[in-house]
Amino acid sequence: MIDSVDQGFDLGCLPTHRTKVCESIPITTRKQRLLTLKKANYNLFQIASRDVTVDLLTDSGTAAMSAAQWGALIQGDEAYAGSRSFEQFQNTVQTLTGFEHVIPTHQGRAAERLLCSLLLKPGQYVLANHHFDTTRANVEMTGAIAMDLPCSEYQKDDPSAPFKGNIDLELLEQFLSQHAPSNIGFVLLTITDNSAGGQPVSLQNALEVSRLAKEHGVPLYLDAARFAENAWFSKKYDPSLARRSLTEIALSFFSLADGCLMSAKKNGLANIGGFLAIRDQEITDKLRELCTLWEGFPTYGGLAGRDLAAIAVGLEECIEEGILRGRIAQVHRLGNALVSHGFPVQTPFGGHAVFIDAARALPHLEPKDFPGHALACAFYLEGGIRTVEVGSLMLGRGIPDTPDFVPAEREWLRLAVPARVYGNDWCDYTALVGRNLLQNRSQIPPYRLIRSPERLRHFTATLAPEFRNVLPDVNECRVKGTPFVR
Repeated sequence: MIDSVDQGFDLGCLPTHRTKVCESIPITTRKQRLLTLKKANYNLFQIASRDVTVDLLTDSGTAAMSAAQWGALIQGDEAYAGSRSFEQFQNTVQTLTGFEHVIPTHQGRAAERLLCSLLLKPGQYVLANHHFDTTRANVEMTGAIAMDLPCSEYQKDDPSAPFKGNIDLELLEQFLSQHAPSNIGFVLLTITDNSAGGQPVSLQNALEVSRLAKEHGVPLYLDAARFAENAWFSKKYDPSLARRSLTEIALSFFSLADGCLMSAKKNGLANIGGFLAIRDQEITDKLRELCTLWEGFPTYGGLAGRDLAAIAVGLEECIEEGILRGRIAQVHRLGNALVSHGFPVQTPFGGHAVFIDAARALPHLEPKDFPGHALACAFYLEGGIRTVEVGSLMLGRGIPDTPDFVPAEREWLRLAVPARVYGNDWCDYTALVGRNLLQNRSQIPPYRLIRSPERLRHFTATLAPEFRNVLPDVNECRVKGTPFVR
């Protein structure tokens, strides 16, 4: 007889929370969705949430907060300086990271801006496994150069390679040896590596990165937006860490760096917020000056006290094994369902999202056709599911059909699962919508840019499907006032 709930059962398939408050989910028709896409200029960031049935655009700021977090909100201390909520927030971050100095910001990209503005000069390099979109933009706004050095396993479709988020140590050492320390702003290790499909970084890789950075006199920072998932996968895949707690594993990573930046909208399980955690007092003092100028007094950093309190509780919850087990199990459920219907995906699955290889899913489309975005529009049109492309629209350079066009390394479609929001039935629904798309994949058209900003174009660009082998009127196709060139 089984006398315990954890004997004979896969606890990963059990929900980790009960629902006390519910929200109606919009159900739309295909005709409505087609009109919505056209009105949004075929940019899913421009679609209102009331027109989205399942929103897998991002897990950033979209988590369902716990009862404990809501309770913390009510008790938030809104003092302008030195609030109790900041003390709670600061103590939690210090305990989790081991860094003494903590500076809150209104979200992760604000932390990026502060750090890049202080540490970077024009012409310097930032070396990373991968920079994500706003990180790269903040690096480049200073005139510095963002260099990605992903490991070779990232490019291979090998499910047995568990740490595809690793930085390429040979390339890193080669680059550090060829450049003076003054030419390199810092090394950035993103854990987990979002652009690589939410793939983890191994502790051994982080140890070697830290060693190389120290040897060459270059600072090392962590982008720790999803540090908890990285600790989970490290424990799962590295036998030497099997008996260590997730908190201990996370501390091991943080101990290797000079500081970290974080969007608390991910592992903070909050709707807004971020922070910098720094080891050096002099750097902290300069960052606090910039924080006061751009974000607010350094004990609130652009946030209300109630937000600081909610983040503090969320950071404690995100590292709990039970919560992580349920979250990652749901992501893997979606991934396995998509694979069963024939989708090529990044494996092993990450901890926050499933990444579909859109180039392989839509072999009739080239990188210049934005296959990831084409598949994203198809998911919305078919089932009201909003996702995001992480490919040549987001990370590519230049305009297709011009000499300056440089496609992204991979053409991903990311399906990010918000924490504690959807039940497993919505994962299954998403997979069934995908199955229908694959059956008619040849009918999914390429997409063309109509208007685009210079940076972060995926947020605001205007696009259009190309049902025939023609572009829209060239006079309508402008980037910074310059007509596109076919």
